[in-house]
Amino acid sequence: MPSRPNPPRRRRHVPQPHRHRQHWSPDVPARPARPGRRAAPIPGAFFIAPKNASGSSNIVRCRSASAQTHRLAGDPLSEDSAAPRPPAEDDPAGRLIDYPRRGGPTVLRILLGAQLRRLRESRGISTEQAGYEIRGSHSKISRMELGRVGFKERDVADLLTLYGVSAPGEREPLLRLAKEANNPGWWHQYGDILPSWFEVYLGLEEAASMLRAYELQFVPGLLQTEDYARAVVRLGYSDASDEEVERRVQIRTTRQERFTSPEAPTLWAVLDEAVVRRPLGGREVMRAQIRHLIEVSELAHVTLQIVPFGAGGHAAAGGPFTILRFAEPGLSDVVYLEQLTSALYLDKPTDVDTYMRAMNNLCITAARPDDTARFLTRILKEL
Repeated sequence: MPSRPNPPRRRRHVPQPHRHRQHWSPDVPARPARPGRRAAPIPGAFFIAPKNASGSSNIVRCRSASAQTHRLAGDPLSEDSAAPRPPAEDDPAGRLIDYPRRGGPTVLRILLGAQLRRLRESRGISTEQAGYEIRGSHSKISRMELGRVGFKERDVADLLTLYGVSAPGEREPLLRLAKEANNPGWWHQYGDILPSWFEVYLGLEEAASMLRAYELQFVPGLLQTEDYARAVVRLGYSDASDEEVERRVQIRTTRQERFTSPEAPTLWAVLDEAVVRRPLGGREVMRAQIRHLIEVSELAHVTLQIVPFGAGGHAAAGGPFTILRFAEPGLSDVVYLEQLTSALYLDKPTDVDTYMRAMNNLCITAARPDDTARFLTRILKEL
């Protein structure tokens, strides 16, 4: 999850939606319950599917010898509820009527594009034929189906007619979705300081039901205090005006608002010990940040682990990464890698396998979640 200074504007890169998504493993390490908190399993790693994959991926499970392994019936992160839901038996086209109303235009475009692709393929219509119908090219259809562009309601209406979707009960939700997909997200007001490729991430984060993050230098953005966030921004933008610094901090605090709401996503963050040892912003700022981490580590929807220096090297030492999962069956999991001037959304099978192994190794190497508060308290006393 992005935790570094808000990046400068640059060329846009958009993640690709795919049909296949990894199932959660039913055998996952249980997280012992704290007082007032029920036990919950630590989910296994999940990744975006290969771009042209047709088969299922192997399930890699995150285990430790001391972990109790079981699945909680009805748990939202269990295999059955996390797996993609098949279309209804009487609906071979897989038409989906109930769409999410959160996540901004990014997620809605991807969902609508995926639905249009399913409808087109169920009718055996080529992208060239579809493009001709809306006075466009096959590449325009591809961009629409990948959620890379906005949707004109007229184009969507013409495509629905071509695909045989005539019933008002089927057309109207899709046309309404096309209209909503063109509404700007809250982050658009910061478009003068944010690159479009990072706006894509904000839309995905807004819609995610589960986030997994590994950080080795900064506290994850969703867990930063304002003073810590301000120090991070000033580190990356030493020439920025006070007004710009505060606007960048506002972006971070706005992202955190949903994280503290009743619809908060589940967050599992693994931090290298260096993150909490480095006194970013000064001693008092860091002490306040560590106290905040201790508090959020007790929240029911947060799992926080520390990889201690004593653990030695590990597979993810090369850099931070974030993995996002969505409740909607039309959205695939996304692996996000942020760089100084750009970002990557990975989908190659070799990349997926590498990051899956890295995350699984991290959850085994890191200290247990119930040791986190004790670990941070010890560091706090040393500051």
